Amino acid sequence: MLSDLTIIKAGTGVLTKVSDGTVDTAALVHLVTAISEVINAGHRCLFVSSGAVGCGVSALGLTEYPKDVVTRQACAAVGQARLISTYTSLFKNFDIAVAQILLTAGALKTEKLAGYINNTLTRLNVEPRILPIVNENDTVAIRELNFGDNDMLTARVATLVNAKRIILLTSVDGLLDPATNELITNVSDIDSVFQHVRDDRGKFSMGGMASKLKAVKFAVEAGIETHIANGRHPERLADIIAGKGISTKFPPQQ
Repeated sequence: MLSDLTIIKAGTGVLTKVSDGTVDTAALVHLVTAISEVINAGHRCLFVSSGAVGCGVSALGLTEYPKDVVTRQACAAVGQARLISTYTSLFKNFDIAVAQILLTAGALKTEKLAGYINNTLTRLNVEPRILPIVNENDTVAIRELNFGDNDMLTARVATLVNAKRIILLTSVDGLLDPATNELITNVSDIDSVFQHVRDDRGKFSMGGMASKLKAVKFAVEAGIETHIANGRHPERLADIIAGKGISTKFPPQQ
């Protein structure tokens, strides 16, 4: 049970360049710095990182996500190695080690396997200088390749370990009012906002706002405070955790 844990999830649109799907090094440095500052402030964190398929797309000489599963798996195999190598190097600058956890939805739905995963994550989070980095194992999880951009995986992991909050980082400040285009800072009734959401996504991203809201609903109904925030401004993470940052907040439902 990790009741003080914050799970931060970054999607492909936050981690890679829109133009070609390659890793956006400047964005990663900014994000790693912000997460490191949160950890150094004494908060326990778990990081769910998308981007494996996107990072592998350029290696195979592609210009967009492949439509066939086998090529996606190949992209994931190359891209995951690139991604975790980058994180290892960047977090090392802050004296933080990373632990790679690759999961499938099937494993989380199997009670025995889910128990093993919970034990591992709980043990890792005892260590203040180790950051578990979770991603979907896209090389073997064929069905999971169609689930979206790790949003539901984040919600399921959060409920497994009884996390305190989730922060889903995307390319906008949060959920925007369709009439005014202004940020909605608090949503107490998540069902009321589904009708206003377009399922926009970039060519290197597999999720959208609708995907995020499904995951948010899953999380808040499990009693987990959830935020949607701008991953291009990760310096806001500390304020969000403190309850005063720029985001759309979804309070846990009783």
